[in-house]
Amino acid sequence: MTTHTLRVAIIGAGPAGIYAGNILGKAVRDAGGTVGIDLFDTLPAPYGLIRYGVAPDHPRIKGIVTSLHEMLDAGSIRFLGNVGYGTDLSLDDLRAHYHAVIFATGAIRDAVLPIPCTELPGCFGAADFVSWFDGHPDAPREWPLDAREVAVIGNGNVALDVARMLAKHADDLLPTDIPENVYAGLAGSAVTDVHVFGRRGPAQVKFTPIELRELGAVPDVDVIVYDEDFPRDEASEQFLAASNNQVKVMSRTLNGWLTKEPSGASRRLHLHFLHSPVEVYGTNRVEGMRFERTAPDPANPGGVTGTGEILDYPLQAVYRAVGYRGSPLAGVPFDEARGVIPNDGGRVLDPAAQPVPGLYATGWIKRGPVGLIGHTKSDALETVTRLVADLDSGLLPEPVEDDADAILSVLAARGIRFTEWDGWLVLDAHERALGAADPSTVDRERVKVVPRDEQVGISRSVELVSS
Repeated sequence: MTTHTLRVAIIGAGPAGIYAGNILGKAVRDAGGTVGIDLFDTLPAPYGLIRYGVAPDHPRIKGIVTSLHEMLDAGSIRFLGNVGYGTDLSLDDLRAHYHAVIFATGAIRDAVLPIPCTELPGCFGAADFVSWFDGHPDAPREWPLDAREVAVIGNGNVALDVARMLAKHADDLLPTDIPENVYAGLAGSAVTDVHVFGRRGPAQVKFTPIELRELGAVPDVDVIVYDEDFPRDEASEQFLAASNNQVKVMSRTLNGWLTKEPSGASRRLHLHFLHSPVEVYGTNRVEGMRFERTAPDPANPGGVTGTGEILDYPLQAVYRAVGYRGSPLAGVPFDEARGVIPNDGGRVLDPAAQPVPGLYATGWIKRGPVGLIGHTKSDALETVTRLVADLDSGLLPEPVEDDADAILSVLAARGIRFTEWDGWLVLDAHERALGAADPSTVDRERVKVVPRDEQVGISRSVELVSS
């Protein structure tokens, strides 16, 4: 790579955006060039999915924050939070100040469940519920938890997170970072039974062994499975025998629960397989859900086919956890069918499938909501490799503005109360102090501050101290 001076804007301060910034900075500097990277996010705080998309009782996954913190704390990436793309800053604004823009906005919309009556009161999207229990500043402060019997539709890790959070007792979440309003809501929950439904068999689930084992360790919650949901035909046995060790481990766990007697816990978590959603029914709110029993398809190993048998379950709430989708971004091509920015290895493509100079994508907005958080690192490397190649080939458009700090003047002139890295350190310390001061537990890591204005006020208070 030849020596260059480069300025890049990254939209989205979750793992995908941070990894991209870190990899890009190192690549340019190692080649003897200089680079200025601004990391924008609509939220006042960094970390995206880690802070607002991971269940609070998953400290192992949240441990990735340590690595992300080190990348941002090194000072080579400038964090600018509470800045909305398409509202506070347009694509034209970014084009005027940067050689390239990388979109790392993720996938935060719930995928559609195409069955009748999913708009009834009591029918929710998993993404909205996750935003609530993770203290997203734009989520409602209260959540209706008056249902006794609840369905979660889906067989991925998000479905298990939602089910576990619904079934878990609020006091068992006190050592985590849940906000006070979330603890209060869960403490008043009426739930007694959570039913998780999957269309395929137990050998085709999309969650991981760790997620599955966690269900069996939830205090005062019995996990219940049903023998009729476990196919014993030859094709199913052959499919399981040919599966990887992860599937076999989960199969052993599930079969172990088949023979385990319920303990009489106050709450129950039911796992149902071979159930295809037909409709949610009810008059003024959810009253139940109808499924068609499925069976293994001999002609399609791992697939299922309908049997015509209809099963009804009385329920008062339904949570759709059937996947996420990306959202369109102003001025950027978008593939509505797939919910992603059309791209070739990270280069954004126009409707004629030609690269748009200077525009790139990484993470879930690039490839869809598949893979674990760690996969975003290799994904970012692919995108950055394309960007650097375009830089070397002279394909990046030159920005009009030469001053790297000019974008700050634009934000200030528009009255945008943006937050910076030093401000996040203040907010982080504040939340940790709230956790340490909580008399209910000695193990509380932090108490999240939820309101956007409060987060911004605490973050920007560092300016008053330093001025």
